Amino acid sequence: MSRKMLVGDQVESDEGHYDYDLFLIGAGSGGVRASRTSANLGAKVAICELPFDPISSQDLGGIGGTCVIRGCVPKKILVYGAVFRGEFEDAKNFGWQINEDVGFDWKMLLRNKTQEIERLNGIYKRMLTNSGVKMYEGEGRVIDAHTVEVREPDGTKKQYTAKNILIATGSRAQRVSIPGKELAITSDEALSLEELPKRVVVLGGGYIAVEFASIWRGMGASVDLFYRKELPLRGFDDEMRAVVAKNLEGRGINLHPGTNLTELIKTEDGVKVLTDKGEELHADVVLFATGRVPNTKRLNLEAVGVELDKIGAVKVDEYSRTNIPSIWAIGDVTNRMNLTPVALMEGTCFSKTVFGGQPSKPDYKDIPCAVFCIPPLSVVGLNEEEAVGQAKNDILVFTSTFNPMKNSISKRSEKSAMKLIVDAKTDKVLGASMCGPDAPEIMQGLAVAIKCGATKAQFDSTVGIHPSAAEEFVTMRSVTRTVSAPGGKL
Repeated sequence: MSRKMLVGDQVESDEGHYDYDLFLIGAGSGGVRASRTSANLGAKVAICELPFDPISSQDLGGIGGTCVIRGCVPKKILVYGAVFRGEFEDAKNFGWQINEDVGFDWKMLLRNKTQEIERLNGIYKRMLTNSGVKMYEGEGRVIDAHTVEVREPDGTKKQYTAKNILIATGSRAQRVSIPGKELAITSDEALSLEELPKRVVVLGGGYIAVEFASIWRGMGASVDLFYRKELPLRGFDDEMRAVVAKNLEGRGINLHPGTNLTELIKTEDGVKVLTDKGEELHADVVLFATGRVPNTKRLNLEAVGVELDKIGAVKVDEYSRTNIPSIWAIGDVTNRMNLTPVALMEGTCFSKTVFGGQPSKPDYKDIPCAVFCIPPLSVVGLNEEEAVGQAKNDILVFTSTFNPMKNSISKRSEKSAMKLIVDAKTDKVLGASMCGPDAPEIMQGLAVAIKCGATKAQFDSTVGIHPSAAEEFVTMRSVTRTVSAPGGKL
């Protein structure tokens, strides 16, 4: 069967003299998507992945990758579990008589979480099989522009040739280099702790840090969160960052802005934590949530001539192609926009480009995302700082901060906040943000409107659903502030 493949800048027919048209290293979300869509377009496809384990290492991984096994999915399950504590508190003023001694079985939650990721791991395997993708278990490395070596679990090494090689190995958690760093855990281990900690120290100000701080606090632990900046979640809208920080404190998390850890010391009952401000704390668990690095260390890419950047990310062009024409890369390993749905998009575009005769560039504009702290933050489009930095025209900022109806009965002192960023000349909505219950569910719908270029007038003409928090997005009529910011074109 003749197949269409991208050769240079031209799509040509290729009969091939390789074992496979495409060999993928890494069966996470992006790799699985790319392999299935390529196979559906007629390509002969193989993929390799490390043996399954909830906690990753150099020798363990699993089909489904970080998101399914030790990332988005299990984390969200723990967030669901953590939310109940606040719900029990809120329920009392709604007439529910809750026993003060409500029990929580951490090990039951972990068992159910593990069963779910095992189920999803099985589903991913079946999807690959049903698509005709050949699966190899083991560690893959690139030997040359058209050869992949797979080291099987028993140490046996086998080589396979392919017209195209796709790297989709994702990223891995990194540890801060301080004395005693081996006493800390990363998000991998945090999802599988045998015992629920009572005292937790979290280092980091990103989404992983605030999510795990929320999880553990929701399950009753005392939590201290340390980060370098004045507010957590660098890169998000500053106004929303302040709302998140206030909500974290309101839920009982101790915030330590502008503070780093300097040393961890093993003690009889846990870990002694020292900071650069002279503080001393004692914890059962210390979590390093200080970023992730591309997983390229053992792929042999530089020896083959594939260019990497200073942090080890694979350099690619707009079509996800490396400087070696037959080698491609998608997902976190390229360190472009490190989100699971983005890796899925990149995988689909790759397949269309290489095997579908439709050169396709991933579109990174107006991609929504969420931080699953409690309550969550979700955004799409430009935040205020980005809009001001890029604006050619004045920027209109619409904001609303309110007490959700539920809180008026529960008496929880926790505000929801919403924000729209609008181009004053075109009336186009450039971005939206929300911190509050159900923010990600609401933002997904707004993302469609913003992606389609909706104007503020169209938002205003939309009838709201009442009573709901979401209706606030179509009833914000008064401009909070106007910002004049000459700059580049939006």
